Amino acid sequence: MSVTDIRQLKTHLREHDHAIRTEMSPEQRQDCDARIADRVRKLWQYRRARQLLVYVSTSIEVDTHRIIRRALEDGKRVAVPRCIPDTREMEFYYIDSLEELKPGSFGVYEPDPCPEKLVTDLSHGLCIIPAFCYDYVGYRLGYGKGYYDRFLPRFGGSLIGICYSACVRRHLPHGRFDRPAELLVTENYIRRTDRDARQSKGGDGHG
Repeated sequence: MSVTDIRQLKTHLREHDHAIRTEMSPEQRQDCDARIADRVRKLWQYRRARQLLVYVSTSIEVDTHRIIRRALEDGKRVAVPRCIPDTREMEFYYIDSLEELKPGSFGVYEPDPCPEKLVTDLSHGLCIIPAFCYDYVGYRLGYGKGYYDRFLPRFGGSLIGICYSACVRRHLPHGRFDRPAELLVTENYIRRTDRDARQSKGGDGHG
C-alpha cells in the first residue's frame, strides 16, 4: 500500500470514528464515559501509579475530566499536556485543578507553562493517551499532528488507551517505531494488547 493510500485510509477512519462519536446521544456518551472512567480507576496500574499523565478531552473525545478530578481526589500527581508554540512538541505540567486550565492550541485546554510544575521525570507513571481509534494490539490512530508520536518514545511508564468499543479496529496502519498502548479500556471491556502479535507483525513504515 502506498503512502497516499495509507493517508486516504487514515482520513477515512478519522471521519468514520468522528461520525460515530457525534451520533451518540449525550446520555450514551455520559454512560460510556462513566464506565470507562470506572474501569480505569480499578486498574492496578492506576492504583499503583503516583503520577498520572492524561490528556484534557474535547467534546468528541472520551471524557477525561472525571478521571482527572478523581485522580486528584485519590492523591495522585496529575499532569496534562501543553503544546509548545511553533513546534510539534509538547510538555506536561502538574495541575491541582481543572480550573487552572485555559484554551490553548487547537482550542484544547492547557496548563500555564510554570517551570516549577514542569514534569521532568518521565521514567515512570501512567499515561492515558488520546486517539480516534485503536486496534487489537494497541496501535492508535491519532489526530495527525504527531505530538504524541514524538512524546511517547521519551516516556518510560505504562500506556493506556481509552476508546469507545465501536472505535476499536482489528488492525490499523502504523510505523515501525510507533509505541502501542499496553492496555485498551472501553466501556465494555479491558483488553491487554497482544505483544507477541505486535512483534511478529512489525510496522509498515508509514505511521
